[in-house]
Order: sequence, then C-alpha cells, then structure tokens
Amino acid sequence: METADLSQHISRRFNEDLERVRAQVLTMGGFVEQQLAKAVSALVEGDSTLGEAVARDDFQVNKMEVSIDEECSRILATRSPAAGDLRLIVAIIKAITDLERMGDECEKIGYIASRLAAQERPADKYREVKHLGRVVQNLVHDSLDAFARMDPEAALRVARQDRLVDEEYEAIQRQSITFMMEDPRAIRRVIDVMWVVRALERIGDHAKNICEYVIFMVHGKDVRHVKLEDVETELRKRGGQA
Repeated sequence: METADLSQHISRRFNEDLERVRAQVLTMGGFVEQQLAKAVSALVEGDSTLGEAVARDDFQVNKMEVSIDEECSRILATRSPAAGDLRLIVAIIKAITDLERMGDECEKIGYIASRLAAQERPADKYREVKHLGRVVQNLVHDSLDAFARMDPEAALRVARQDRLVDEEYEAIQRQSITFMMEDPRAIRRVIDVMWVVRALERIGDHAKNICEYVIFMVHGKDVRHVKLEDVETELRKRGGQA
C-alpha cells in the first residue's frame, strides 16, 4: 500500500518515529487481513487445521498491539507531539485497538470453523458466508489503504460500504432462522454459522471505525456517531474553502 509523506520536523528522528509507527500499524493490519482470509477459507473448505492455526496465531495480533501501544506512549512522553502529529498518534492508538478486536473475531471464526469441519457441509457450501467474507475482506483492505494514504474522501467511501455488510448480515440471519424452523437437526450448525456472520459484521464495524479515525487524523473532526451524509457535507464545505 502507498504511504503518504509526513511533514518534515526539526527533529529528523521524530519524523522517523512517526513513519515507523505508521508502518507498524499497516503491518499489523496486513496480518489481520491474512487471518480473516484464512478464517473464512477454513470454514468454507472445512479445513479444521487451518481454523485451529488462525485461532492459535491470534497471540501475534495481541503482541503487535502491545508493541505499537508502547511505541506511541514513548513518542508521547519524549516528543510531546501537537496538532496533526498528536492526532496521528491518537488515531493510531485507536486503530490498533480495532485491529486487535478484528483479530479476536478472526480467532472466533477459526475455532468455529475447526468445529464445523467435523460435520457435513451444507449443499450450498456456505455460499452466503463466503460472499459476506469477501465483502468484509475488501472493506478491511480499503480502510487500511485509506489510512496509509491519509485519504479522508476514500475513508468516507469505504465507511459507506459497511451498510452492505449490515444488509447481508441481516439477510443471512433471517435465512438461518428459516433453516432452523425447517430442520431442527441443523440447529447447532446454523447457530455456529450465525456466530460467524456476527463476527464478520463486527469486523466490518471495526473497519468503519478506522475510516472515521482517518477523517479525524486529517481534519481534526470527530465523526463518530455522526451520520455519513452529514460528514460528507462537512467535507465538501472544507474542500470548497481550501
């Protein structure tokens, strides 16, 4: 992914500190992307070994979060960043929390996938879950790309896509309830699938959060709990004033 240049500081080392910690966030994000892809694949392919590996590797996500958090604390203590630099550090601290929670959801999917691998797969081979997984994977990738480029317009476009995740999630939930009513023997498996799609929906929410941090990082505006339409209007106003 392309990375945006940070403004130069009087201290070259300060600039290097900021670049390094941003690179670490993107490395962590890339690993979470891999975990998500593997977790969905483990479910769809009925691969218990892969599912267990995803769950087992979650400790690496946790380790990266702690390392980046410590680095941010060091920068805050020794560099006393202000304005845009401070917003960058705050956004990074928030983003790694969301990435860690994505990792937790991937771990959950991995465990469920390993358990479902021992059961007969449905005729559709989890087609809807596979499609939702692909949508969520794209959402995560695009949110990290917007973060890398510090692109608030791209972040807003990506955040809008979370609605598609919510719609597919609700459709699968309704379909799952119908399956359980028609075949009570499938209740256990269907409930597991419902937990998987819930995990995917939550990963989408965390990706949307990262997009909101990008807007905060660039414009200094906290857009949490604000309608996306209002955010778009505000960004257009700022663009017109530039």
